[in-house]
Amino acid sequence: MSVKLTFVSPGDGAGISRSCSFTGFSTVQSRKAAKSLSRSSVRSRMSLKPPKAYNSLQKGALIWDPKPLQVKKIFEALKKGLNEYLEAHQAELDYLSGRHKDTKRNSRLAFYYDLDKQIRSVERYIRKLEFHISKVEELYEAYCIQCRLRDGATNMKHAFSLSPSTKASRESLVELYKNVQECTEDMCFIEGALEVHLGEFHVKMKGLVGFARLCPGDQYEVFVRLGRQKWRLKGKIETDDSQTWDEEEKVFIPNLHEKFEIKVTELRGLATILVGVVTCDSINFFSTKPQAIVVDITELGTIKLRLEVLWKAESSPVLPPRAAADGSRQGRGQKLFL
Repeated sequence: MSVKLTFVSPGDGAGISRSCSFTGFSTVQSRKAAKSLSRSSVRSRMSLKPPKAYNSLQKGALIWDPKPLQVKKIFEALKKGLNEYLEAHQAELDYLSGRHKDTKRNSRLAFYYDLDKQIRSVERYIRKLEFHISKVEELYEAYCIQCRLRDGATNMKHAFSLSPSTKASRESLVELYKNVQECTEDMCFIEGALEVHLGEFHVKMKGLVGFARLCPGDQYEVFVRLGRQKWRLKGKIETDDSQTWDEEEKVFIPNLHEKFEIKVTELRGLATILVGVVTCDSINFFSTKPQAIVVDITELGTIKLRLEVLWKAESSPVLPPRAAADGSRQGRGQKLFL
């Protein structure tokens, strides 16, 4: 069946989940001083964001449960995506620079100045991306250091627990326990600081695909959740096989530990019938190209949900139409089946 979408009202923003942040420390001796200074500096920088966008920054919202393997996967995917952004803008800069040289010889002065303005904008964004990449690498390096310190302290604590109990061993166990707790706390703060650099996922509704399963008059509710961020939208199958949905797009802030949870229910009067619940990882979404996602809602795949996810590292400069056209042509060929 053909999928024609009509959106009644624009999507509205909702609360965005974030964690606390911390930039790490250099030595054990300077732990207390560096910890207070680093935490205050990071939180002061994050306070520049809209306060309603980071609800989990409030006291008591942090869970002390670092996941090094998941952080490693996200870091590798994030770094790959940022490098793709950097390569794309570097290629655009080379293209504009070539036009700039030709325009300088024979062209109107106004067009020359406009092109020069575009080149400066792309150069600024490239420097911003390079700083972004270096900051992510710095955070992950500090995270790995804390992870190794915690593993070492844990191994030593286990060894002391197996040795004969003496006053010195008991004091060492107490100190090692404090070290493990401090390293765990620092790892969680660094995870929060890394989350600030994950960018945004712009998720667009593309409709349900069910062929014979979708009949005119059927009403469905789609619920998408990523951590504490939720998106609930309702749709109806029209007589001409088109679909009407009350929202089109939602912005999600990536989370290090949470996956996308998608639930589809059919609305029949006062009753609701569960169609299916699926989860999908967000690691593959860190790409400059829009990701067309087709999710099997039912086990047999008789009803599928079509979404489009566009990752934005941060606000991009205004590029010439050639760059936008190239990006859209690349994005149309990128599809994921989940």
